[in-house]
Amino acid sequence: MGCSRSRLSPFSPILFLLCLLLIHPLVKSDDEEDNLYQGINTYRQSLNLTTLTKNENAHCLADELADYMKDQPCTNTTGSNTVPGTEEQISNYPQLLSKCHLNISDTRDGQTLPACVPNLDAHLVLTNFTKSQYSQYLNDSTYTGVGIGSDGNWIVVVLTTSTAEGSYETYNGKDESSTATKDVFICPLLILLLASLFFL
Repeated sequence: MGCSRSRLSPFSPILFLLCLLLIHPLVKSDDEEDNLYQGINTYRQSLNLTTLTKNENAHCLADELADYMKDQPCTNTTGSNTVPGTEEQISNYPQLLSKCHLNISDTRDGQTLPACVPNLDAHLVLTNFTKSQYSQYLNDSTYTGVGIGSDGNWIVVVLTTSTAEGSYETYNGKDESSTATKDVFICPLLILLLASLFFL
């Protein structure tokens, strides 16, 4: 037992640090999304509107859309600066919906709001939603839920309603979380496993 401990000990800290480095971008992304969620709800409360509740399927779609847009550069004609009606059409939108266990009839009344902000500066991200054409949607009491996803310089807000056509409920009746959410739990489990090996 003493020999096996000495063979594993040098590698355990390295694997532990590697896992921490892998989880860091996920934590940073979650912080940006949580900050925006809090900011949007504070903004809505200031207008005497109800706060938006988190919707896992909308979060999944927002993540997929942010991932799709991550390589597009920020310009003054993208995101919240886009002229209505000139937005890029996403050719694989049905596949993105399917990844999140959604179909078009579940999302018809919802609203997708992408914004490109260099380095996702928290203050600029919030103003891209509250002081732009997007504010009309945030000011609307029709919307009751939200999902937020980010990747690179892009952050996407998906607003949901309480109607069947905007609820973003799963089409198969199951409450399945996004694969991205499930993946977040793998690294902490690996950390615990590696830590237990380190102390053997």
